[in-house]
Amino acid sequence: MTRIGDLFGRLGRPAFIAYLVAGHPDTAGFTVAARAAIGGGADILELGMPFSDPVADGPTIQHAHTRALGAGMTVDRYFDAVRGIREVSEIPIVLMVYCNTVYRRGVERFYHEAREAGADAVLIVDMPPEEGERALAAARENQLDQVFLVAPSTSEERLGLVAGSGSGFLYLASLLGVTGARDRLSGEASRLIGRVRPRTRLPLAVGFGISRPEHAQALKEAGADGIIVGSAIVDLVETHAGDPDRMAREIRGFITGMRDALGD
Repeated sequence: MTRIGDLFGRLGRPAFIAYLVAGHPDTAGFTVAARAAIGGGADILELGMPFSDPVADGPTIQHAHTRALGAGMTVDRYFDAVRGIREVSEIPIVLMVYCNTVYRRGVERFYHEAREAGADAVLIVDMPPEEGERALAAARENQLDQVFLVAPSTSEERLGLVAGSGSGFLYLASLLGVTGARDRLSGEASRLIGRVRPRTRLPLAVGFGISRPEHAQALKEAGADGIIVGSAIVDLVETHAGDPDRMAREIRGFITGMRDALGD
C-alpha cells in the first residue's frame, strides 16, 4: 500500500490536498511554501511541474508556471524539490504534470526517477486512460499510484473506464473550465460525487474553484473523501513572494482554517 492508500485508510475526515507549483516563485520561496503547507496541516502535497502551455490551469497557476520556468525550474530540479520535501516529511506527494514533460523525459525514466525522489503518485493532466498503458505499466513497476481526472462532462461509458484504471484516488473536477479560486462552489461537485461513488472504491477528491472553509464543509457533507486547493494557495505564494515570513504565516493560516472546516 502506498502512503496515499494508507492515509485515506486511516483518516476519519476528508483529506486536505494542497497544490503548489514547484519552483514558484523561485527555489527558496517554494521551499518556504511547501514547509508552510505541511506545517499548516496539509495531508497530501500535489506538486505541479511548470509547463509552457498548460490547458487545465487558469491565470493564477499559468502565471506561476511562467514565473517558475523563468526562475530556472527543470525536470531535474522538480525531482530535487521532491527530495527536499522528503528530507523533512513523510507527507504523500502527487506529481501533477502534462504529457509532454513525461514523454520527452521518457515514460519509464520519469516514473523511475519519481519513485527514487520519493513521490507517491503521478497525475498526467492531459492523458486519457485509453492512452495510458505505458504510464500505468511504469506506475505499477515503480509502486506509484496513477491518478486520473473525472469531469462533469465525462460520459457514463468513460466514467467506468476512468474509475477502473487508476489508483490512489480519483480527482473530480468540480466544474467545466480551468482552475481558479471562486467565490461560490459549483453545484456540479455534489452531483459528480453522486455519479462517481457507485462506480469505484477509490477515494474521491474534489478540486477546481475551492477557496473557502464553507466550500470545504459543503464538500464534506456531499461525501467527498478529499478536497484539493490550488489557486488560492498559489495566489498567497505570489502575493507574498517578497516576504517569506509572511508568506509562511498566510499559507499556514489558510490551510489550518480549511482543515478545521473538515473536522478532526
